[in-house]
Amino acid sequence: MAKTLNEIKQGLDCQIGRRLRLKANGGRRKTIVRSGVLAETYPSVFIVELDQDENAFERVSYSYADILTETVELKFLDQR
Repeated sequence: MAKTLNEIKQGLDCQIGRRLRLKANGGRRKTIVRSGVLAETYPSVFIVELDQDENAFERVSYSYADILTETVELKFLDQR
């Protein structure tokens, strides 16, 4: 696991365009699981374009701190 926000961002920069499964803590013992593609990375957030057949909205964004604090877990599905 990466130790800094910068290391997390650099790791995700190499993964743009890959399919992933996202597991997020929704609060109050809720876990949200979504599938999509890592679309873009910005200095403090990353964008995931969600599969339209499973989700009501097109895109979600999370901060790199969410990964660092394990609020969000990413699992890449395809192999490069």
